Amino acid sequence: MNTRLRTGHTTGTCAAAAAKAAASLLTSGAPAGPVDTPLPGGGRVALAPHETGRDGEGAWASIIKDAGDDPDITHGAAIVARVEWMAEGGVEFAAGEGVGMVTKPGLSIPPGEPAINPVPRRMIAAAVREVTDRPARVAISIPGGARLAEKTFNPRLGVVGGLSILGTTGIVRPFSCSALRSSLVLGLDVALASGFDAPVFTPGAIGARAAEALFGVPGGAVVEVSNEWGYVLGAAALKPLRALLAMGHPGKLAKLPMGHWDTHSKRSPAAVEYARAVAAETLGVPAPESDTVEGVFAALEPGARRRAGDALAERVASAIHAKVGGRFPVAAALVTMSGELLGMSAGAREWRAR
Repeated sequence: MNTRLRTGHTTGTCAAAAAKAAASLLTSGAPAGPVDTPLPGGGRVALAPHETGRDGEGAWASIIKDAGDDPDITHGAAIVARVEWMAEGGVEFAAGEGVGMVTKPGLSIPPGEPAINPVPRRMIAAAVREVTDRPARVAISIPGGARLAEKTFNPRLGVVGGLSILGTTGIVRPFSCSALRSSLVLGLDVALASGFDAPVFTPGAIGARAAEALFGVPGGAVVEVSNEWGYVLGAAALKPLRALLAMGHPGKLAKLPMGHWDTHSKRSPAAVEYARAVAAETLGVPAPESDTVEGVFAALEPGARRRAGDALAERVASAIHAKVGGRFPVAAALVTMSGELLGMSAGAREWRAR
């Protein structure tokens, strides 16, 4: 039985193929067949246009994205390129329907530009230049892209109105987490470029909401790390951070002092017993039994709950501080699913006063 997973093509590759097909149609006046398109690292791929057409002074073509066996949100989407000639210049890029615009600094594309990343821009320009040397304006569209973008990191990264045109190799490799990791580190870059050099790292929405509600942290200072704590902290250690606060549910954050830096439930154990051990050591009595970390805390009376929460937060902060090599102060704050503060390290109290 062959269990090898099928590779696919990035939005950048699809956009380049669509642009070449549109340029060919505009040049020759005949619909293009399968489009032989160069890839960034060498090699080529042939993609068949789904639809082509002429409109006014331009021509357009679409490619249906095939992400292979990767669970890519744009799998099956139409990537459309419209090309029209310009009087002068080189290859100019524009965002059509469903492609976002960059509004914040810190990304590889400056604010005010279409969210078409540098490598896809080079791919698109190279593909068009295989057809013509004429100055050309290329507008990339993804019908329905604005709706799809709501399920991505784009709104937090300051990319508004749609998706980004991505890709560094042109090929999508199934179940690779490289795109996710790149997005997470971009979130940190955006925060730093926006002047937040003491950001809040959180696993997700629970910590993000609590950071704003409890600490008054602006949304731009919050970096969602998801489960990729080891990778993002490795990147953070190389950035000019002044301080860092980790904030979120103890069911996730308690895994860090356990030595598990990928906190996905399928790749790391539950933190219930660790949380019980910390609580018992702190309080000097056996900790309540529970199926969840939050249940352990909920069974404690308020004073004990706070002491145990503070102790666990200290362990989280110390683990992260060691992970980044002590390069900057680190604090931690723990919250329930409903956003109630369970505990925080001494450093969090100082950070809160910033």
